Amino acid sequence: MSTVARPTPPQSTATPHILDNAAWAALTGPHAHLAERVGSAARYPLDVSPFTALADPADPRAWDDLAALVGPGTVTPVTGAKSAPQGWETVQHGQGVQLVDTALRAEPAPEAVRLGPDDVPEILDLIALTEPGPFLPRTVELGTCLGIRHRGRLIALAGERLRPPGWTEISAVCTAPDHRGKGLATRLVRAIAAGIRERGDTPFLHASATNTGAIRLYESIGFTLRRRSDFLLVRTPGAEQEQTA
Repeated sequence: MSTVARPTPPQSTATPHILDNAAWAALTGPHAHLAERVGSAARYPLDVSPFTALADPADPRAWDDLAALVGPGTVTPVTGAKSAPQGWETVQHGQGVQLVDTALRAEPAPEAVRLGPDDVPEILDLIALTEPGPFLPRTVELGTCLGIRHRGRLIALAGERLRPPGWTEISAVCTAPDHRGKGLATRLVRAIAAGIRERGDTPFLHASATNTGAIRLYESIGFTLRRRSDFLLVRTPGAEQEQTA
């Protein structure tokens, strides 16, 4: 069992915190082997994760690199940006929260099993049922994924996603509706966190700003709200726009 009180990491006004642009830090760090990149823009393969990232969302050249990376007229998510440049269509603008481990009790879950490629069909079925966020056929390659089964059926899940240096995100936390209220998700979060801590990283996670129930749960088990974040779903300028620009 590992119970560690961790102060909220201080934020410097001079240097952005690595978690302020977690996807870029992951794609240029521990997940660089998965990255597809053009200059100051990067993304995961489309069957691994929908995330794209910019070295500096305020730099118009990074947006040009993103357009070159994903192609004209393509809808793509962008993290860490409050708005898109002229010529880009904003399809959706959402807000989320980022929470970091400050007092989480991390411990293994003896009933949890490690999930891999052979389990993907069941994982995708549970994700479709519970909608915790995007999970694709190769998302299991991003890190450890643990599940709990009942009579052979997968009923709860949690896994690792973004991995900036020194940090690992816990994601895809979900429980089948007929097995909620038993603490399964909490046990899996603690178990995933135990593995993260063992390699010297600090757990963190994201949630929709409107998902107040999940935020309260995470805060109650030892996560602390670090920041609010923006999420954009944008369409790159189309070929006809480029020709007339």
